[in-house]
Amino acid sequence: MKAHSFISLNFVNFVYMTKQWQLVPKFNPELSDQLPEFHPVVLQLLFNRGLVERGAIDKFLHPDYESENFDPFLFKRMAEVVDLIIKHIKAQDKIVVYGDYDADGVTSTAVLIETLKIFKAQVDFYIPDRVKEGYSLNEPAIRQIVEAGAKLIITVDCGIISQKEVALAQSLGATVIVTDHHQPPEEDEELPPALIINPHMRDETYPFKYLAGVGVAFKLAQALILKSTLTEEDKKKLELKLLDLVAVGTVADLVSLSGENRVLVKKGLEIINHNGRLGLQELIKVSQLNNGKLIDSWNIGFQIAPRLNAAGRMDIAHKAFDLLVTKDKVEAEALANFLNEKNLERQKVTEEIMAEAEREIGELDEKIIISVCPNGSENWNEGVVGLAAGRLCEKYHRPTLVITRTEDGYKGSGRSISEFDVISAVRECGEFLERFGGHPASCGFSFKAENLENFARKMRQIAKDKLSDNDLLPKVKVEAEADLKTIDEELVVELEKFSPFGQENWKPKIMSRNLPIADIMTMGISNQHIKLRFYGFWAISFGGAEEWRDFKIGDRVDLVYNLEMNDFNGRREVQLKIIDMKPAV
Repeated sequence: MKAHSFISLNFVNFVYMTKQWQLVPKFNPELSDQLPEFHPVVLQLLFNRGLVERGAIDKFLHPDYESENFDPFLFKRMAEVVDLIIKHIKAQDKIVVYGDYDADGVTSTAVLIETLKIFKAQVDFYIPDRVKEGYSLNEPAIRQIVEAGAKLIITVDCGIISQKEVALAQSLGATVIVTDHHQPPEEDEELPPALIINPHMRDETYPFKYLAGVGVAFKLAQALILKSTLTEEDKKKLELKLLDLVAVGTVADLVSLSGENRVLVKKGLEIINHNGRLGLQELIKVSQLNNGKLIDSWNIGFQIAPRLNAAGRMDIAHKAFDLLVTKDKVEAEALANFLNEKNLERQKVTEEIMAEAEREIGELDEKIIISVCPNGSENWNEGVVGLAAGRLCEKYHRPTLVITRTEDGYKGSGRSISEFDVISAVRECGEFLERFGGHPASCGFSFKAENLENFARKMRQIAKDKLSDNDLLPKVKVEAEADLKTIDEELVVELEKFSPFGQENWKPKIMSRNLPIADIMTMGISNQHIKLRFYGFWAISFGGAEEWRDFKIGDRVDLVYNLEMNDFNGRREVQLKIIDMKPAV
């Protein structure tokens, strides 16, 4: 099976005030002759994704789980890893799954724990405390785990940079298997001395490189199931039961929703929507998600994952794990309520940090925002400074670092715009840092108090050197242009076949020009929402009444929007969800 490739898009810029509308190049007209059955919008979206041949198009629009998820034994070391685990299961050695405190890590832990228990393994789990222990393995935890009798430690969603800790475990008599999806160290000599399952290993031949941590854990579980003596029917049931966890962890970790990930998430969503695991159903119920509609990737990313992550951010990650694996309805209800309350608490704390951070920002005269917990203020919660950084980054379209005080100095998180590789910038400041890690779009770091000024100065200089004023303008990336009069319910149904939507497969943003506003109405307790009518279609902007207050009936506008179906009071109609709007040109 071959992963779908998504071509890079060379955008043409349309600038309005402080936002850039970026429209992709239009497909070759000959494509319409070759594929006349597709609406021009659908054809444009397929073209954007590099899909121009009927076979590839059919495979994308109608993905098949049975044929499009790869054999786990394509991992070079999978057979060796499975044999080692089976050896420890047969010996009834204690096995510990060492996870991470975020949604990807917790779902990864649940996938492997559930699978190992099916095969009667003596297994336990360990999830570190975000604040006290930080990310990945640490020496006190390793000593505690081995002293408690563990003979085999299997990491999930972590471990690839933990050479020293893995070596310690081995020296104490425990064997270690590392499963991870993060980038390995640049030098092979810095790798942990263990069997490693990671699609990013330089000598790895596994054909899909972008699995989340839970995807890698699932591949190990899948391999164990395939190697077992169970019937083919039972093997398939066990494998499918894990896919709701895979869907949640994959979407939560913001990995690419192309190729194999898209197939795994699509199948996982089917399971969630057909009375899947008890804990998720109770979380959906208590959180009143989606009002009875089918759960989709948006619900996972913006509603389910934040509630699972709230556990780790507020120092009790194991509660999220407990919810995912419980078989007891009373316990599931209690845990779901607990996580929902913690998420509300997390939201409040984030808002407080946001407000205090914004007061510290002052004038936006730098190309990077660096907000430090002010003297005299209570230390900001380490678990949510990253969320505050993300909110500020999105609001001001600037790379943002939010930094709080700790007992040993400072700890911070960063979020960035696509034009600025924040982890590369942080790496350039490594001389001032104790620890750091992350991705181009996000990072975490810590340093001694005396290094704050030097670190901030160098980060500001790097941002100044690498970012232009144009880079700091918000972007609206438009995938297709359409005549609004040609849009109907059939097109919306066709667009749904592009789901699940997420990283590298975003819900399509469509542009229509010169639309006359036929009607305007506001909604909500404070009239904070607005609806505008164009050619018989309602376009809605939640919370947008203030932003669009100057438009009036009769004005003509250019509009960027998502297409969706609105089901309300028994009526079903096409609705536009406003992304951006400007006077027609």
